[in-house]
Amino acid sequence: MQILFHPAPEEWEALAERNVPGDAVIAERVAEIVSTVRGDGDAALYHYAALFDNAKLDSLEVSAAEIAAAEALVSDEVKCAIRRAAQNIEAFHSAQRSAEVDVCTVEGVRCVQRAVPIQRVGLYVPGGQAPLFSTVLMLALPARIAGCKEVIFCTPQNSSGRIAPEILYSASLCGVHRIFRVGGAQAIAAMAYGTQSIPRVDKIFGPGNRYVTKAKQLVADRVAIDMPAGPSEVLVMADETAHPSFVAADMLSQAEHGPDSQAILVCNSEEMAQQVKAEVERQAALLKRANSVEQSLAHSRIVVLASRADMIDFANVYAAEHLIISMAQPWDVAQQITAAGSIFIGNYSPESAGDYASGTNHTLPTSGYARAFSGVNLDSYIRKITYQELTPEGLSALAPTIVAMADAEGLDAHAAAVKVRVEQLKKG
Repeated sequence: MQILFHPAPEEWEALAERNVPGDAVIAERVAEIVSTVRGDGDAALYHYAALFDNAKLDSLEVSAAEIAAAEALVSDEVKCAIRRAAQNIEAFHSAQRSAEVDVCTVEGVRCVQRAVPIQRVGLYVPGGQAPLFSTVLMLALPARIAGCKEVIFCTPQNSSGRIAPEILYSASLCGVHRIFRVGGAQAIAAMAYGTQSIPRVDKIFGPGNRYVTKAKQLVADRVAIDMPAGPSEVLVMADETAHPSFVAADMLSQAEHGPDSQAILVCNSEEMAQQVKAEVERQAALLKRANSVEQSLAHSRIVVLASRADMIDFANVYAAEHLIISMAQPWDVAQQITAAGSIFIGNYSPESAGDYASGTNHTLPTSGYARAFSGVNLDSYIRKITYQELTPEGLSALAPTIVAMADAEGLDAHAAAVKVRVEQLKKG
């Protein structure tokens, strides 16, 4: 892992680049998959399951009997952990409910804003190397809290013909209505356009690889998406108060997500940089996913900067998905961060807590999208509808303003819609 000493600010943008190369071949292939699913429906899904997952499916939908059987395979210890995490996630997201706005802007003019749940949402959880049942909790619980009428869920079946029982148990616990054994870009296309078995949804949520991310971007003209999330990432800010072993463990917990993941350390001393690098090498040798970790670390880096202010400025340039602040007065630092998906305060707040059980959501913007996107939250599952009601007195009071503005914009019909009412009021 490379250590960079005191790079100039004009070099920071390049150092903040992610390992997500543009790939015209992937874009072309995804476009073909989406088009085929849109045209052929279920037949395309069976074909791609055999082609990509080596899975010969008898049906696309997971039955109630399969879900019950899966529940029996989950250990009591894991069930207890899932339920405990679910309680925390539900508590935090329930607290995000916003109050109705009801304001009289002037006498006789009432303006209201109400939250309305998105009716049909589609959740995607990748298969890959790990059964990410924690992502099921992060996506399905807010949907239930928001009151979404229809929640469907797609995840691929592996070549041995199974979906991880922890995933099915979590989906059932969270109130998912229907589960489908479909993965990859084809699952995104199915939820966006609908097939004979999978209903079309209004918004798609969930992480995935480059194929899934490209598919979400491609169907975004047809259906809303949560965000264009790509490979996961962490940036750790560390000063002399940080523990090198903690910092290394946080970087490795990110690196084990996959070879495209990235871990960045920003610190203010060469001593800390060297200590963390040594700890990363020591701890990495003990991990199961050594190959993924090694590939991830190859494009991860340590950046040494001279001052606390420079560290904060670099963090804002990078706009991390996960930002860990292992520094003195960490809340003071956090107040100055303007771009991050989720922030972890102090030496005893590992990213793992947010990934699983603290209560915050781990579905977060990557690749610098934290400058403009929020992570998944309760608002992601609702729409805000506004209402207005004008009494005759309220319309009369606003009429001169509306007419003057409409006339200035050259929209005579807008002005006339007010004038005709005012004239009727004058007639009594």
